[in-house]
Parts: sequence; structure tokens; C-alpha cells
Amino acid sequence: MTTTITTSGNDVTIIFDGRLDTATSAEASATINEQLSIIGSQLTIVSITCDATRLVYISSSGLRILLSLVKRYKNFRVIGVQPQVYEVLETTRFTQIMTIERAMRLLSVEGCRLIGIGGVGKVYRLDGDTIIKVFREGTTMDEVRKEILLSKEAFVLGMPTAISFDIVKVKPQKEGGEECYGLVYELLKAQTLSTYVKKHPSELDDCARKYADLFLQLHQIEVPSICNVPSALENERKQIEHIRRYFPEENIQMMLNILEYIPEGKRLLHMDLQTKNAMMQEGELMLIDMGEVGYGHPLLDLGHAYSAMVNFVGDYEKTIGIPREVGKRLWDKAMEYYMEGLPADVAAQRREQIAVVSCVRKFSWLSLSDSFPDQVIQECQSQFNEVIVQRYDYIMEVCKTFKDWTL
Repeated sequence: MTTTITTSGNDVTIIFDGRLDTATSAEASATINEQLSIIGSQLTIVSITCDATRLVYISSSGLRILLSLVKRYKNFRVIGVQPQVYEVLETTRFTQIMTIERAMRLLSVEGCRLIGIGGVGKVYRLDGDTIIKVFREGTTMDEVRKEILLSKEAFVLGMPTAISFDIVKVKPQKEGGEECYGLVYELLKAQTLSTYVKKHPSELDDCARKYADLFLQLHQIEVPSICNVPSALENERKQIEHIRRYFPEENIQMMLNILEYIPEGKRLLHMDLQTKNAMMQEGELMLIDMGEVGYGHPLLDLGHAYSAMVNFVGDYEKTIGIPREVGKRLWDKAMEYYMEGLPADVAAQRREQIAVVSCVRKFSWLSLSDSFPDQVIQECQSQFNEVIVQRYDYIMEVCKTFKDWTL
């Protein structure tokens, strides 16, 4: 057993290599305490990271070392934990009192079928039982953890969503590329709603009903105040702020003005519920891609989905997975079902309201990545005048009716 300690600025890394058992723990503890004392006399230690990539066994005496460190240092974590060691840490509930990260498998998606493309990554089928969401280069572990957290929160609240069972690293897909993070999901015999509609065009009406029911199911769920699900409206404002570099100030203000009219709400929203993020499994729909989940008014959720299903900028069929005319027909039929039972004038007004809110998403989605091609950015910029500026008076009149959509 060897224990190596390194520093990077005010951050300290402790590397364990071998077995941390009764015979080796005393020496490891003495080494750690001595080295941390020396380091602490020279600088302020901000964080401690234990790298357990090469740790093959840990006993109760080894656990006491970790417990001592987490009590002494607020920013403490253990990374690269192998399965056999993680099982011990989980059984002893150490995973509940300190940050512990499993060692990540390195996978390749070479030869795997691409089944979805989104703003923050791509989805591939690994095999008959599993799919993987591969995040864009530059995505941080904190962003990946956020998606997992939101998935679990949404699942507990009643959203029919798949939960990732593994975080992995994915080999570069092009020469000179970087390894990316991936989330692996078990979805037996599942296929995207887009793929299902394409294979079964005669069932478009039934699919539209299921699609509408999925929205209705979400929008009936009240998000409690004590919850990690964030405000969708506040996140939308942040996204607009993020794209200031692409648009002049007056354009940014126009989008923010639209948001000011959206009523408050506490309903559960997916915020990217296009047909490639809905998986058909045994006749039921299940959601993936939970990175934008939030709470708010259903108008926001439907506006986002309308932007993708009707007004998508770019290669529609490649991203959504079906021809644009099919996607529009599916959307229109789904909205008929969603608004079933409403007076015709109210349903017409709500469709108008959804279309107006979609104008914001048509441009705010550029905030999802800093690596979109210049061509896509320029296409969005060129459309802003036609979509919002020339119609701004009309848009503001529709915004004034948002208050009529009561929950």
C-alpha cells in the first residue's frame, strides 16, 4: 500500500494504491497527518480529494481515515472508487455523509445507432437493452450530476422518466476530440416516439393522444416548495442573458418582455418535450433528457415543445427524427387532445399564446452550448426580425392574454 499526496494551489489530492486494511492503515494515517500538517503550515487547504482509482480494498480502519478527513475538511470527496470498494462505502452509508464518485467505465459509441440529437448532446443505442446520452465536449461533471438529480426528483414527483444507472466516459468520436461524459439508461425494447411514428404512420392519431396525455400528466403535478427542481421561468431568463453576445440589447429586451407576462405556476415541466425525448416502451411513453426540468406554468413547456416540433431551425428530420410535415401533424393533433373539452375560442387563444412563447425558445436554445456552428447562429440572427421585431405589437397584445390561462 502506498499513499501519495500532491497539491495544486490550495487543493490537496491523496492517492491510495493497494489495500487500505488493518496492516496498512496506521502508516497511511501517519503519512497523511504529517503531510497535511506541513502543507497546512504553508497554505490554506481549500479542498481534499482522495483518488481511489487504485484502491482495491478498504477495511474499518481505512474507513476511519476517511471519516477523520471529512470531519476536518468541509470540501472533501473520494473519486474513482472501484465497484468492490464502493459497495463497502455504500453498505456502511459513507455515501450519505461524504461525496463519493464511482470509477467511470470508458465506452465507445463507434458503430452504435444514433437515435437522437439535442442541444447538449446525442443519444445512441448501445445494445438491445441500453441507450447512452453522450454530452457535448466541455460539459462538466456538475452539469451531468444536475441532470441525474433532476431526473430523480422528477421521478419521485410522478414524471415517467428513465433513471440513469451509470455515468461513463465516452471515447472521442473524431480524431483530436476529447473524452466526453455519458449517461447510460436501461430501456428494454424502447424506441423514440419519432421512430415509432415513422414505422407506424397509421398510428399517428394514437401517438398524438399519448403525447398529449404525457403533457397533461406532467402539468397536473404540483412541485412542492422544498424541492431541488428549479424555476423554469428563471432558467429561461438566464438563457436569454447568456445569448447577449449574439443579439443587440433591444432584441434581448424584447424576449425578456415576453417572459414578464408569463404567469407564475408550480407545475412540473420537462422543457424539451419533443418526440425524440419521449421513448415508446411497451405502448407507454417514458421521458429522457431531463437537463432542463423545472416548475412553472404549462405555457412555457408547450412553447418550448412548439418551437422544436413546428419552428425548429436547422435540419428538422435529422434532429426531430421525422419529416417536418409529419411532426406538425402530430403536434396539431396532440394539441387538439390536450385542449379537449375547452370552448373553441379558448383553445384557439391558447394555441396563439403557445406560438408566441415559442418565439423566445427559438433563440434562447442557443444558450445550451457554446459550440454551435456559426451557420446555425447566423440563421437564428437572420430570423429574429421576421419572427419578433416585425410582429412585436401583435406579440405584446397576445402576451396581455396570458393571464387568462388560469391553472
